[in-house]
Amino acid sequence: MRYSEEQQRETRRRILRSVGRGFRAKGFGGVGIDALAKGAKVTSGAFYGHFRSKADAFRAAVKNGMEELRHGVLAFQDRFGDGWVEAFSEFYFTDRVTCALEEGCALPSFAGDVTRSDAKTRSTFEKGYVDLVDALAKGLPADRGDAEARAIVMSAIFAGGVTLVRALRDERLRERVARALRDAVVTIARR
Repeated sequence: MRYSEEQQRETRRRILRSVGRGFRAKGFGGVGIDALAKGAKVTSGAFYGHFRSKADAFRAAVKNGMEELRHGVLAFQDRFGDGWVEAFSEFYFTDRVTCALEEGCALPSFAGDVTRSDAKTRSTFEKGYVDLVDALAKGLPADRGDAEARAIVMSAIFAGGVTLVRALRDERLRERVARALRDAVVTIARR
């Protein structure tokens, strides 16, 4: 039975959501094709109809995740105007810290596995990262120094900070660290 193009696109979207969630939660080495396919409610054969390999699916998840992050930054800029950095930092160091791993941000979730991946996947991540930095820099006051450099530092605080805060067990310590990181991002953005 042949599926319509729309059904095929929807199946691919479901698989892409599943691989993004699976790789975020368990890492590239911690999840196999069968589990990724099951999460999308498709067979392994259907999975291979959309992706040639697990590495191909991971690359697509990385690309999609980094695009989602960039779109999120742009949406905060549109919604909050000059106050977007404060609003985004507050969101990032609360929601992105407390959500389930499979819902986490692509930047810290995928960076470690990307480091160990092939050149094509690293290039995909790098393009997404450059686009993210451009989006962050776009929302920063240009008259206060190098917006790109500030955006790079902000992205590093986001990626490393959420990883660190997630690793802490003591709730009060987590909150103190998250608050310090939020404040640092705002200071860097506004200097």
